[in-house]
Amino acid sequence: MSSADTDPLATFAPELFRGRTALVTGGGRGIGRAIALAFARLGADVVIASRKTENLAPTAEAIRGLGVQCLDVAMSIREPSQVDELVTRSLDRFGAIDFLVNNAGGQFPARPWEVSDAGWRAVVDLNLNGTWNVCSRIGTHMLERRSGAIVNIVHVYSFDRGAPPFVHSGAARAGVVSMTRSLAYYYARHGVRVNALAPGSVATQGLREEEYAKAERSDYEALQVQDIPAHRLGSAEEVAAMTVFLCSPAASYVNGAALIADGGQYLGSWTDMWDPDAL
Repeated sequence: MSSADTDPLATFAPELFRGRTALVTGGGRGIGRAIALAFARLGADVVIASRKTENLAPTAEAIRGLGVQCLDVAMSIREPSQVDELVTRSLDRFGAIDFLVNNAGGQFPARPWEVSDAGWRAVVDLNLNGTWNVCSRIGTHMLERRSGAIVNIVHVYSFDRGAPPFVHSGAARAGVVSMTRSLAYYYARHGVRVNALAPGSVATQGLREEEYAKAERSDYEALQVQDIPAHRLGSAEEVAAMTVFLCSPAASYVNGAALIADGGQYLGSWTDMWDPDAL
């Protein structure tokens, strides 16, 4: 079996993004780390941002080990002043931001009546307002340069089937999809593309610690894998490859799209994490 059959990034030219800069929020671990490393493998300098400093250093070291530059910034996308500082530091270091991947976000599984007012506001503020905070600032920079690509990472619970385990995050991410399309309408005429990418369930530490571990069913992972038509979880590297594609010249006419990459999960059954009749 060739490397192209096992490595999703092998299909891309090795120097595809040489001389470009990518900024990845939530870039310290999981999907964000894989995306940041993918850009680095293809020659881009990379900015990674995360609230957790302990996730930044190992990823930054791995990126530099690929022979490119990396700026790692500890910050929260929920705080506009911290986003301003992130943008300033990135431009001071690299002069321009060519690609923005809004990967930072988060949620916790809960039945709707278990979500407090504070929990609702925290998740919406992070996923919707936080994404806007970064898009609005870096998008303005890209408009001035008349060049750039933005990818907003959402999930399969962002569309018309609702988000049974994530009423708060589903509402916020649906807002991100709408925002993506609204921005794309205006940005396209200035040479900037904005798309959303909706992965299905991806085999990361976060998925198992923050979702599967909270399910009432001890065999929930196996049940969900059975529900997915591909009968497997996705990999972070597969999501990274789709992100790279959306930023590449191959997607130069893709704008305002919401691309689902989920092994068919959106089409299959969604087994409940809990007893559906229990309060």
